[in-house]
Amino acid sequence: MELLILVLPGFSHLALHAFLEPFRIANTVSRMELFRWRIAGLDAGAVRGANGISIAVDTTIEEQQLRSQNCKPDHLAIVAGELVEHQFTPQLNSFLRATARHGVPVAAVGTATWLLAQTGLLTGTRCTIHWSRLAAFSEVFAQPRIRDTLFVRDGQFSTCAGELAAFDLAVDLIANHSGAFIAQEVCRHAVVEGQRSGSNRQTGPSGIAFAGVSEKLLMAMRIMEENIENPVAMAEVARRAGVSRRQLERLFSTQVGMPPVRQYLRIRLDHAKRLIEGTRLPIIDVAIACGFISPSHFAKCFKICNGISPQKCRSMVPSWVGPGLG
Repeated sequence: MELLILVLPGFSHLALHAFLEPFRIANTVSRMELFRWRIAGLDAGAVRGANGISIAVDTTIEEQQLRSQNCKPDHLAIVAGELVEHQFTPQLNSFLRATARHGVPVAAVGTATWLLAQTGLLTGTRCTIHWSRLAAFSEVFAQPRIRDTLFVRDGQFSTCAGELAAFDLAVDLIANHSGAFIAQEVCRHAVVEGQRSGSNRQTGPSGIAFAGVSEKLLMAMRIMEENIENPVAMAEVARRAGVSRRQLERLFSTQVGMPPVRQYLRIRLDHAKRLIEGTRLPIIDVAIACGFISPSHFAKCFKICNGISPQKCRSMVPSWVGPGLG
């Protein structure tokens, strides 16, 4: 199996090597060359990662497009970084769409899911992206079906949260190509207890740790997180979680340290902060997306929770978050 790994400026070295090393280990433990790989860049120059370390490339996307269809890779993986919104060009769009048109499976690691969404290739497809971009992604792209999971494989496309989740996606690909035994040996060699399921959540519910937490409470938190734009009544949250309103109050009091109503508000305001920091959506649209009818009430709640106004929070957004994100 030949892998082509496209790395973009600012890429995460952790994500790249977490994805690549399992294939090297698979060759080692099997004593066969099950996998080969080449590193591709937008041009022939070395690609500088987020940590300042550059890596050389073996080929370019232009060279790949000039090669005959018989030389196409068996799998394309894209590894990007924080500046992904500014890296979408007509040339890259053409390369990604042509690769998909030739039937090559494509894996987007971390923020690279954003690039695939910009091509339109993910329309109607289940996908994921790093948790820091989930809120922005769901607001900017209406068609892909975003999931808060480690990785998703849906047809021709695989997406993962990046960083260490790239290891889990790679092991899953190894299992499908070379069998479960090789995949298990890769985990054992890497001193990993076992591959995590792609359906695992990237993070725990906001404000709590998983250890020792009631399943009913986790269910209630998930219901809250899935109903941000149109908040549901607390009685309905309790009903869906399978507990009484009084039991729900007791669970939140003992395990979260605040009433469920306040925690629900905090979840909505955390989501609002991610939208303000990760998109250019107008503040009033952010308020509506987080279930607030009154902009003044939203601003008051936001300032109490975060210590600054929504406008002040927006003014502190890094310069790389520019037009095109909303």
